[in-house]
Amino acid sequence: MRGEATSHAFRFSLLTGTSHLSPSTSHVSIPPVPWPFASLWDTGLTFEAFVGQATQQRELWSGVYRTAQVPEWAREAASKLGRRFRLVVLAEDWCGDASSTVPVVARFAEAVGIELRILRRGQHPEVMDRYLGPGGARAIPVVIVLSDAMEEIGHWGSRPAELQAFVMGERSRGRTSKDYFAEVRRWYARDRGESTLREILAVMEGRDGPA
Repeated sequence: MRGEATSHAFRFSLLTGTSHLSPSTSHVSIPPVPWPFASLWDTGLTFEAFVGQATQQRELWSGVYRTAQVPEWAREAASKLGRRFRLVVLAEDWCGDASSTVPVVARFAEAVGIELRILRRGQHPEVMDRYLGPGGARAIPVVIVLSDAMEEIGHWGSRPAELQAFVMGERSRGRTSKDYFAEVRRWYARDRGESTLREILAVMEGRDGPA
């Protein structure tokens, strides 16, 4: 029953552009600690290099990046933080959630002067094991927020809270990803990456609540 209610709320928000869902644990802030994988930074791929090496959905990644726009509120929020950050993203080119969000995050990083590197999940299982989702899921993308000194501030993933609540509700009703794929795609198209940016900014600000 709860999953059905979540589904109805999600569909309502698709039409109205509003959210009636409580936030999930899609973004987590922690007291800054040294990131144990700092040595991987120099081996990470820039967004351009990652897309250039993509063997699946390259046109989708490029298209989302090309049309992505960084809202003025996101630029202003980042500038008010008064410190430098780095972002490390765990992703794979075949991942639909990653192709819908990471290009927007890359645009945001460029717009506000944040360095970003991408690590492939399959090549870095030790990193993925640190950021497992509910039930031990190796869900991607994961965006890890670091200070300029490579201290871990928190992370986000693998979907915006509202969308994650919808997906979990649908799964509880016995539906598969194929059943609700079109609704997920419509959600991403309507949201244009703004929920992802709000939640990542919440991590950068050291908050766990909704941005």
